[in-house]
Amino acid sequence: MSSLSQNKYKVVIGLEVHAQLLTNSKIFNSDLAEYGSAPNTNVGVITLAHPGTLPKLNKKAVEHAIKMGLACHSRISRFQIFDRKNYFYPDLPKGYQLTQDRTPICVGGFVTITTKDGAEKDIILNRIHLEEDAGKSIHLEGETDTLLDFNRAGTALIEIVTEPVIESSEDAGALMAEIRKLVRYLEICDGNMEEGSLRCDANVSMMPKDATVLGKKVEVKNMNSIRNVQHAIDFEIERQTTLLERGELVISETRTFNAADGKTYSMRTKEELNDYRYFPDPDVSPLEISDEWLDRIKSSMPTLPKELYQKLITNYHLPSYDAHVITETKELASYFEQMCSHTKNYKAASNWLMGPIKSYLNETNLEIAAFPLEANKVAEMIQLIDDGKLSFAVAAQKLFPSLIEKPSHSAALLAEELNLVQDSSMDSILPIVKDVIAAFPQKVDEYKKGKKAIVTMFMGEVMKRSKGKADPKLATDLIVQELNK
Repeated sequence: MSSLSQNKYKVVIGLEVHAQLLTNSKIFNSDLAEYGSAPNTNVGVITLAHPGTLPKLNKKAVEHAIKMGLACHSRISRFQIFDRKNYFYPDLPKGYQLTQDRTPICVGGFVTITTKDGAEKDIILNRIHLEEDAGKSIHLEGETDTLLDFNRAGTALIEIVTEPVIESSEDAGALMAEIRKLVRYLEICDGNMEEGSLRCDANVSMMPKDATVLGKKVEVKNMNSIRNVQHAIDFEIERQTTLLERGELVISETRTFNAADGKTYSMRTKEELNDYRYFPDPDVSPLEISDEWLDRIKSSMPTLPKELYQKLITNYHLPSYDAHVITETKELASYFEQMCSHTKNYKAASNWLMGPIKSYLNETNLEIAAFPLEANKVAEMIQLIDDGKLSFAVAAQKLFPSLIEKPSHSAALLAEELNLVQDSSMDSILPIVKDVIAAFPQKVDEYKKGKKAIVTMFMGEVMKRSKGKADPKLATDLIVQELNK
């Protein structure tokens, strides 16, 4: 959007985020809730809506939804009913969706995001409610028929609905990232957007800055990556701004986003009032959350990302950047704390995790859970560096890869075996320093004329002649000492 348009219009965005819950079975029956099964294998009579079948609510799904509500500072509804939402779903055999219209399990709340300028902002939520997922329609290229896979039909979902308070695609992306982090920390959803277990609908509208009435809302459906959410919103902002600048109307409609060309396309127009004929489902009993049940769920809550972030800064004295990176996942943070139980050099532990370890994980496409080195092995390398027996460069470039190949070995013994332990003896380093200085009289003159940075050249020569084993700090001190004679 041009700077002129930015001064004229206000962007109003609301997100509806669907998270599939990690339950063994579906929300209202015992069919497996499993991704990747052969089509139409996880289906039974309730999923297929056979006459006379009765749904039974999955208790674990309720607990997962409450955990998300507690993490988002929501009020937990103590009495709930499920409603039938009636509209044609080709891949939901009942012809209606069981959801929570009037009594969402979680009311209000907020999720705190960090904006691109580093400030914190609370994104206000309207609700979080439980519902069942639909199946999957498959449209094969060149085929006129649509294939239906009912495996996903009836899978437990929560829908996290924000108020229309988001003002940019960057903030929307930050919110999606924070929600993904939360559901993974809570272990209620795997957060894998590429598999569809976390999906987002974005509602975007534009209004003149001095207006009090919201503009026409356009909904972009089912985006499966944070980048796609941001690109779709940016495209809609440009498209709607262009229409308004031409004096044309923005049509309230549902659109789809094509990641290949970065554009949204119309699917269907929206009615002014969606009449889904909601009514309480007569087959699902009302749900009441007791004090005892709620207290048990509260006591099982893990440490959440924001609390852990603060802990890393307060207890481990890490910079904000380090704390953000390490709390990206619960597993990374756990590995860091395991390292810190074996070393007090917390910043070195952070550097190793963000540097060599993350590089290795990226190169091998592994998660930290599959990292072959136990945390105490990395702490051993840190101690060797702190004791002056290894430089960080030698440890990272030579000992680290060798230790990954032999993870049961002692870091100290392996360093000895590979002849990596650096020389901290003045008697052995000083002759090398003197030889290097004698070999470059012209460079010595340059140093004496004020070119102090040339010390690094001498240092490189010393390390080369010592085969990388000279203690860098001692070698540097000796070079300066000899040059200043």
